[in-house]
Amino acid sequence: MRKSKWSLLLTLTLVLSMVLAACSGGDDKDKAGDDGKSGGSGDVAQELNVNINTEPFSLNPGLANDTTSSAVLLQTFEGLTRINQDGEPEPAMAKEIKKSDDLTTYTFTLRDDVKWTNGDPVTAQDFEWAWKWVLDPKTDAQYAYQLFYVKNAEKAKNGDVSVDEVGVKALDEKTLEVTLENPTPYFEELTAFYTYFPVNSKIAKENPDWYQDAGELYTSNGPFKMTTWEHSDKIILEKNEDYWDAGAVKLNKITMIMVNDPNTELNMYKNGELDWAGSPTGNIPLEAIPTLKKEGDLQIKPIAGTYWYKFNTEKEPFNNANIRKAFAYSINRQAIVEQITKGGQVPAMGAVPPTMFPENEKGYFKDNDVETAKELLEKGMEELGYDSVEDFPEITLSYNTSEAHAKIAQAIQDMWKNNLGIDVSLENAEWAVYIEKLHAGDYQIGRLGWLGDFNDPINFLELYKEKGGNNDTRWTNEDYKELLNKSAKETDAEKREELLKQAEQILMDEMPVSPIYFYTNVYVKNDKVKDVVISGLGDVQYKWAHIE
Repeated sequence: MRKSKWSLLLTLTLVLSMVLAACSGGDDKDKAGDDGKSGGSGDVAQELNVNINTEPFSLNPGLANDTTSSAVLLQTFEGLTRINQDGEPEPAMAKEIKKSDDLTTYTFTLRDDVKWTNGDPVTAQDFEWAWKWVLDPKTDAQYAYQLFYVKNAEKAKNGDVSVDEVGVKALDEKTLEVTLENPTPYFEELTAFYTYFPVNSKIAKENPDWYQDAGELYTSNGPFKMTTWEHSDKIILEKNEDYWDAGAVKLNKITMIMVNDPNTELNMYKNGELDWAGSPTGNIPLEAIPTLKKEGDLQIKPIAGTYWYKFNTEKEPFNNANIRKAFAYSINRQAIVEQITKGGQVPAMGAVPPTMFPENEKGYFKDNDVETAKELLEKGMEELGYDSVEDFPEITLSYNTSEAHAKIAQAIQDMWKNNLGIDVSLENAEWAVYIEKLHAGDYQIGRLGWLGDFNDPINFLELYKEKGGNNDTRWTNEDYKELLNKSAKETDAEKREELLKQAEQILMDEMPVSPIYFYTNVYVKNDKVKDVVISGLGDVQYKWAHIE
């Protein structure tokens, strides 16, 4: 939910139809009304209706860690930089960026006219406070590691040094100096990611729960402002007239509903209640995909993302690598993408998408390798002292509520029973409850997806460098960690890539996660929606969108 380092899939600028939802479909319907407002095209109402599927995990940029929250935050907030329509970072809150010769010190000069939605000026101190708040050991920020490129950031989060020693400092109200641990060629792209967004420090210091609801306390600095948040129902965004680049913003209103049923989403799209159905924020009913393809309405775009199952490596039997590999090898991924998802997804036998590592179209192991899986299962049971699979504890596969996740889980449940003789029960929960359970380690096998935050393989591999954060597997490996550390200091691109591939090999040998497939965005849209920008990472921006 964000990175631009590969050249194959930078950004998909999609000429859309009234904005995103996340994986549904429908007939093209006119949603334009006749009550147009300023900033629009003629008399057409510049209002967009999309589905974001579920309640966001958090609308505090420092706590958000999911694509639903990102879909809102990328409209309401803005960092020092923003990813533009060509997929490249460009100055946003900052008007000028200077770098030291050794590329470890960045000096950002803020624009003179940047304000919070309550009229307060956006200051360099707001950035410094927000970053250091995330890095405070007392703050439960899953994405804190995204700031570890900053000098002493990781040490501060671990409690080894004070946050005062972190390499971010407001020199004055308009000047922010950032010192990095190592040269980071994609740092300007990182500053467009939501963990790097500022927070109105004056309000946040006095009101720790400022981000819980829409209202006077919820101040933001992006192209849109949140005016309504009816929890688990809808969010309404309106154009922020005080945004520094308000002239580029054409939409006056975005209504984001929360409907967690693909059939309902598609029907609302067909009835003209939504302007978009499907990815990146909603879901298209799986059974509707063949018809939508045949009718020519369906759009499919590859993105840098991996759908995988995580194993809790602190719980038997998944504290054993051979057991984890047996479960992973016995999955028929080709059957899943052909018979269930049907959206052009690619079977994944690696963690990093082939848009970054082209070799991963083949991957590190054979799909549906049942014979090898049986051998690994026997070996793993011997290592754990099990005489048979009957000695296994009860095993549960968990997933968040979704038609697609349920069908995939049911198919894999059958594969594990038929191929390994192992009974697995299924458990589902709504997203907010589900992700909390994963972060708490209250699961055995859990479904999750990862969309790149920036265009570099490190973003997929660094997830498993340390326990905590988004590493719900609890797995760590010192050799793996050392390879990632070396890659951070390696300036030769080819040598760095080789180090990252060696790290991925360890990840696949240990298998704390079982990749299932590489993502695509699958959607239908209203042709009257134009210039919605979806990056190759699946992020959506409505800053430039308009209705014809």
